[in-house]
Amino acid sequence: MTEKRITIVEKIMDANDRLASENQRRLDLENIFAINLMASPGAGKTSFILATINALLDQQVKIGVIEGDTAPVTIDADKIIAAGMPAVQVNTGGECHLDAVMVENALDQLPLETLDLIIVENVGNLICPAAFNLGTHSNVLISSVPEGDDKPYKYPNIYRGLDVLIINKIDLLPYVDFDMDYFRQGVEMLNPGLVTFALSCKTGEGLDNWLTWLKAKLL
Repeated sequence: MTEKRITIVEKIMDANDRLASENQRRLDLENIFAINLMASPGAGKTSFILATINALLDQQVKIGVIEGDTAPVTIDADKIIAAGMPAVQVNTGGECHLDAVMVENALDQLPLETLDLIIVENVGNLICPAAFNLGTHSNVLISSVPEGDDKPYKYPNIYRGLDVLIINKIDLLPYVDFDMDYFRQGVEMLNPGLVTFALSCKTGEGLDNWLTWLKAKLL
């Protein structure tokens, strides 16, 4: 029974990876850079997306957003649309992550010919999203100061597959027991040399460093 379950899981993952490759080829043909944005609930994914959109408005960067949620609500997508960018809400039906099929369907609903960047806001948790390739070009994780400095030690898998780490809500450092050195040490053990930006979406501190990295990818 165990071997059968393993075989089924392997087939599911193989099929997902094949479709993810197709998604990326489709994005490449449209010259779109895509990000898989992951975080735990409340880390600031939507605020981070909105801060990025607002910072790039005067540079004519067109951004599409895919919002993954476990329930049929459009709160986050409505915020993106109100900011002037197209967004698609994906209801995972209770699943704790997005997969390549969901992203493929969402791409069909976005005006790809007009976009430069797509940000996929994955479902909020630090376990399931790490296992599923979506076809994006970079995996980005937001880890916020109020979550605590032990997250790399408790959820190592999601840190291993990252291209960029965002440490959000640094404006709260004076008020929260968060050891930055301890946190960074845990990250370095899992993903040596990981590109990391410490910032605050609320105050804007450190956001320019993230934008410099992003704009280089959009060239």
